Amino acid sequence: MRGVPVTAGSADKPPADCYSSADRKLMIWGQEVRRKLLGPLLWLMVKCRISADLLTLASLAAGLAFCPVYFFCKPAALGLLALHVCLDGLDGPLARYVGTACRKGSFTDTMTDQIVVAASTITLIVGKVVWVVPGACYIFIYTVVVAFSMIRNALKIPYAWLVRPRFFVYAWFAIELYVLPGSIDYVLWAFTGLLLAKMISGFVQIRRRL
Repeated sequence: MRGVPVTAGSADKPPADCYSSADRKLMIWGQEVRRKLLGPLLWLMVKCRISADLLTLASLAAGLAFCPVYFFCKPAALGLLALHVCLDGLDGPLARYVGTACRKGSFTDTMTDQIVVAASTITLIVGKVVWVVPGACYIFIYTVVVAFSMIRNALKIPYAWLVRPRFFVYAWFAIELYVLPGSIDYVLWAFTGLLLAKMISGFVQIRRRL
């Protein structure tokens, strides 16, 4: 069960998600567009008793499966990561389709996303594709920014904008393996710098409010 339905939060119960004030509306709009475009598929999922929570769990499983499969078959591993992204894009629209979108679901979705971010990056570190320093900084700072964003939303001082580079980095995994070997560390450093700026500003604003 996903709890009490909710869209963008209310005055007394701020949204428990990691979206900034600027892109939450875009997120909701995107989910509504997908809900309308994928109506027949969502209807079939409902008929098959597939819930949004089940999709989130399947998305997590596909993302984590990337880790062991990477060492045996890289194309299959990238396919699993793509499946993770696709399933991650369906749980929100399905929850809205059946009217169960809520804070619990949003929180669960955010946590599964971060688990896959960390696990997939660690896999590339172990596989000696990503240098441990930018990889570790990326995981740590990204996770802190997501946590800070949720705290700021709870305190009703949301970020104006956020950087969530996971999809871009996932796509770069393929570029790193087949097009530009040795480039992913630079990509991680670039995004880590942007995330670091948001982490510092998040800390300052939370401290001021406390």
